[in-house]
Amino acid sequence: MAEIGQVKYDEDSIKSLDWKEHIRLRPGMYIGKLGDGNAADDGIYILVKEVLDNSIDEHMMGYGKAIEVTVSDRKVEVRDFGRGIPLGKLIDCVSKINTGGKYDSGAFQKSVGLNGVGTKAVNALSSYFRVQSVRDGRTKIAEFERGVIVKDHPETTSNLKNGTHTIFVPDETIFKNYHFIPEYLDDLIWNYAYLNSGLVINLNSKKYYSERGLFDLLTNKTNSEENRYPIIHLKGKDMEISITHSNQYGEEYYSFVNGQYTTQGGTHLQAFKEAYVKTIREFYKKDFDVNDIRQSIVAAVAIRVQEPVFESQTKTKLGSQNMWPDGPTLRTFINDFVKKELDDYLHKHPDAADALLKRIQQSERERKDIAGIKKLANERAKKANLHNKKLRDCRFHLNEGKDESRFNSMLFITEGDSASGSITKARQVETQAVFSLKGKPFNCFGKTKKIVYENEEFNLLQHALNIEDGVENLRYNKIVIATDADVDGMHIRLLMMTYFLQFFPDVVRNGHLYILETPLFRVRNKKETIYCYSEEEKLKAINKLGSKPEITRFKGLGEISPDEFGGFIGENIRLEPIILQKETVIKQLLQYYMGENTMERQLFIIDNLKVEKDIVEEEILEN
Repeated sequence: MAEIGQVKYDEDSIKSLDWKEHIRLRPGMYIGKLGDGNAADDGIYILVKEVLDNSIDEHMMGYGKAIEVTVSDRKVEVRDFGRGIPLGKLIDCVSKINTGGKYDSGAFQKSVGLNGVGTKAVNALSSYFRVQSVRDGRTKIAEFERGVIVKDHPETTSNLKNGTHTIFVPDETIFKNYHFIPEYLDDLIWNYAYLNSGLVINLNSKKYYSERGLFDLLTNKTNSEENRYPIIHLKGKDMEISITHSNQYGEEYYSFVNGQYTTQGGTHLQAFKEAYVKTIREFYKKDFDVNDIRQSIVAAVAIRVQEPVFESQTKTKLGSQNMWPDGPTLRTFINDFVKKELDDYLHKHPDAADALLKRIQQSERERKDIAGIKKLANERAKKANLHNKKLRDCRFHLNEGKDESRFNSMLFITEGDSASGSITKARQVETQAVFSLKGKPFNCFGKTKKIVYENEEFNLLQHALNIEDGVENLRYNKIVIATDADVDGMHIRLLMMTYFLQFFPDVVRNGHLYILETPLFRVRNKKETIYCYSEEEKLKAINKLGSKPEITRFKGLGEISPDEFGGFIGENIRLEPIILQKETVIKQLLQYYMGENTMERQLFIIDNLKVEKDIVEEEILEN
């Protein structure tokens, strides 16, 4: 074996990949990350967005008032009624890098997709890709497999409406075990509707339509009974904002650029936060603390920028400094807009101004009330970290990693020494960390944030995650609750979910909280071993293996050997995301499940209770 210094490096070492080979070899450069569909920013949703972005751009230019989207188990179809891709360039537009109409700023002044890569990436990363364009009575179709054209249909006449029809099937060899989660698609389509008032999008026959843009967004994201004042909605030529305050902890923002949902914010969101604080201070003529002004805010911000610069191909974080080349800075433009429009609104609506002031003053009182105990708790946490065996960190953070490993970084929250020991031995030490709980956590429903600092375990977890001041600096992309699949384990799950929903709802809203699914059974014979996650899977495994296989029922995580456990938290890990429905009100949700033992909840349990024997009998009858 050659020494490092003797590795061959000559002309034969230099390789040239064509466009599709490069995309398939380095998909992260084009779509951010792969994933299996359990996270809203997984690759399969980026593929849907890339195709939809082109249809949205057509609508923004004044062509097409409706878009039809169909998503089945594997196949995605998008049909718009814009101008249609020029027929002579149809194949080039979906298979040649740096080919497209977005380079002409006259045609697409404030477009989402500017780099000509989007549909090429979808094409290359799909096992099947079909595109059809209809223009003025003529149509052309091209079909591809993994970026390779397999059928170039000749142009023909057509009586179809103008537009583009794209069909693709994400490649299962790249997106392993993927599936579309309806809630993520629902959010994706709603965001397009909010940012394009008057556009109708039909997803699997469900209509998405918004008349009032970001006002509708906040209406659907908040509960009017929980809001401290009616939603403020301000709209200008290139900017739109909506704002309210609730009674929850944290800050909640939805930011957009040219119709693109920037989940990681960027220069526009930072400029809005600064402008909002400055305007509030000037209006009330008092130098309020930044955290008091923004505590419990729910806001949506949308801006249209000419030739935007994003920090990645997935366009989740804006990096632009100017509204347009040689134009005003984003900071100046947004500050001027917020200062004038919000100040005018508060002067015209004294009831809203008074309610906002009371919300700020309430936050100020709460902050001062916990200031002393917060200081002591932070000092205890720093000392504990020196000898803290509750957290077994991953090398990614120990080395202060900043590369793409952050997409895969996760913290397992588990109970007991045996379970945490198994996970610690089986984990991937580069990206997976473990936090051990000591018994059942405290039920924190209805408590103030003071309890987070008074409770040592909650305080240490908060510091391990680095979420005291919000999710911007969250140390792990995924927080995974890993408990036994028994009554006690389920109770601990609820208590931990209550902790996050009560004090750190942004963690849940931004898709960072998951439940680890572990097998309930191991079914095996001398030739094969099958791990089963449900009674149904167990019955299928028994039928497959036949002749009385050995069946083991795992009662706890600690019973699974580290060698076996490695297979459940590695490449084949099963995670169930915790998703908040858009109509969910957190306070009502927690009150129902974690509050007083109400008759309503008792009746729900009685009506829905099934013992294991009943489930097995039902499944046997079904099979």
